[in-house]
Amino acid sequence: MKLKVGIAGFGIVGKRRRLNIDNNPYLQTVAVCDQTYEKQCTLSDGVRCYPKYQNLLEENLDILFVSLPNYLVSEVTIAGLKKGLHVFCEKPPGMSVKNVQKVLETKQKFPALKLKYGFNHRYHNSVKDALRILKSKELGEVINLRGVYGKSGIVPFASGWRAEREFAGGGILLDQGIHMLDLIQLFSGDFLEVKSYISNDYWGCDVEDNAFAIMQNDKGIIAMLHSTATQWQHLFSLNIFFTEGYLRLSGILSGSKSYGQERLLIGRRNNSSTGSNQEETITYLEDNSWRDEVNEFADAIVNNKNIKSGTIEQALTAIKLVFRIYWADKIWRGKWNIPNPDQKNY
Repeated sequence: MKLKVGIAGFGIVGKRRRLNIDNNPYLQTVAVCDQTYEKQCTLSDGVRCYPKYQNLLEENLDILFVSLPNYLVSEVTIAGLKKGLHVFCEKPPGMSVKNVQKVLETKQKFPALKLKYGFNHRYHNSVKDALRILKSKELGEVINLRGVYGKSGIVPFASGWRAEREFAGGGILLDQGIHMLDLIQLFSGDFLEVKSYISNDYWGCDVEDNAFAIMQNDKGIIAMLHSTATQWQHLFSLNIFFTEGYLRLSGILSGSKSYGQERLLIGRRNNSSTGSNQEETITYLEDNSWRDEVNEFADAIVNNKNIKSGTIEQALTAIKLVFRIYWADKIWRGKWNIPNPDQKNY
């Protein structure tokens, strides 16, 4: 018998998740909720639809997928756990560090339940190959990293809930840049020392449209990040520099197809006057990240395995770094009364 899945938030992401849920041999979507449904109804394939997540949680479910706006995700995740459901939640894990800490406290009360967050970029083949090379030590040790992740702010950034602090909690850094921060931490560990500049000068919303950060961890590794909503040609670029070479991840296969071809460039240090006289480029033509992410979650539930990627602990680490970047800019911190995310009474 298949595990019964409910999806809270049946927009673009929720519908895409359903495709991979229903293609998994252990899972079946039985009900969804979304604000677009004015009343209870049933789809042609028998899936029941509700206007509110509270209605959805009255269903006899095993698993809850959460694809809702930021101001709801932690609340609904906690509600799902309290109902005894395994939960898969999209990023960001909440609109504040406090939100995610509350989820962690709840999860600790239900150790048998699986909770996973959708840090989807970890499942891209370019990232998997880069992590394999890092772990092999064939390029030596990591020295520093430089990441840029940007998109145009026309749609959906300049309209809708993502552009409103009350509902989003943050702008481009929390919405998209958190993916890059998660990867930077994946490759080098957490960063406690942060300096930053945050601005909303172009779009004029009450959330940021640009975040510039330079960070150092306790290993001496330095990372730079530019998260931007004024990148008119969408861009994903992550450079990792090692003692004996470098990796460059560029482009990311996505639903919008707007970030260009996904590639991993591998360079090795030698005695060339330019530092390297040979580079290898791997090009990726297929994106199975969404499928693999759901399949790993299902496998963890069915076979009682630990969650590998997207744990609540990793989610808390990622959102804390987001808010360290916000807090490090004294002007931004004061403008929005942002507390220090590392204070115990946050």
